[in-house]
Amino acid sequence: MSKFPNREWHFYIDDMICFARKVLAYTTGIDQETFIASEMNYDATLRNLELIGEAATHIPNEIRATHPEVPWRQIIATRNRLIHGYLGIDNDTVWSIIRDNIPKLLSQLETIQREIDNC
Repeated sequence: MSKFPNREWHFYIDDMICFARKVLAYTTGIDQETFIASEMNYDATLRNLELIGEAATHIPNEIRATHPEVPWRQIIATRNRLIHGYLGIDNDTVWSIIRDNIPKLLSQLETIQREIDNC
């Protein structure tokens, strides 16, 4: 049973934004090699990527359909791969997600957050 059974979905958007910001904070100013070598940054970043995916599972399908620009299924699938370690973790893919996908996702989530705030 969920710890927050009646928690409103928009709080999960806030969580996703927080986790995405942490991912960027933990990886700003370093290259992939340094990221992989830094166990603490690596582990903290992977954990926050997992948490982004976990929060995404709590966004209702109707909201996901309203925002198809957000790759909800890919976010959740990434969470599952990271948590369950399917076929190992490909560091090149993780780095690509961090550099290419997280900034874009953060922007998309902040847009959704502004829409919520304006209601």
